[in-house]
Amino acid sequence: MFKKNRAVSSDNETTSGEPPIGSGDTGVASCFRAARYWLFWLLFVATFALDQASKQIIWRTLPSGYDAPPVPLIPGVFNLVHVHNRGAAFSLFSGYGWLLVVLALGALVATFIWRRNLELERRAVQFAFGMLTGGIVGNVADRLLYGYVVDFLDVILPGYGHWPAFNIADAGICIGVLLYLVVSFRHPVVPKESAE
Repeated sequence: MFKKNRAVSSDNETTSGEPPIGSGDTGVASCFRAARYWLFWLLFVATFALDQASKQIIWRTLPSGYDAPPVPLIPGVFNLVHVHNRGAAFSLFSGYGWLLVVLALGALVATFIWRRNLELERRAVQFAFGMLTGGIVGNVADRLLYGYVVDFLDVILPGYGHWPAFNIADAGICIGVLLYLVVSFRHPVVPKESAE
């Protein structure tokens, strides 16, 4: 009798070591799962906070507009500006702000749904997606609050000229995507069937 009950209990356990649903310890299980993604949450909050704080500083201190004089930090290489971007990163798809918000929110939902397929338990992947999602939320917050995104980083490339102005959120998105691609190529996901 006891052996049969133990066998049933063993069958109900998950392969990830988490308590089964309905075990009565869902609060502890949720905290345990969230703790596994601590690096993701750290990078998410840091990217979002740095993005929003920097935009507020620019908003309060620099005049806006493409005609406003830039503030050179490295003359001929790097300036601070204050422009309003109604497109995506680097001013792409200007005029489609509502569509960009929908796509951004869809990307966040997809990241949550397929977090196991993305191997979000890995530290490097958490680093990448923490910056990526933090940047997405930073720009989405701007669009919902103001209808545009504040861009202020102006880089001048030799032989090209001014790169489209961007912000901390754009940088986080690009770094996150590039890092995830590097991790995926260097450590590709191995299907469970072939790994066994």
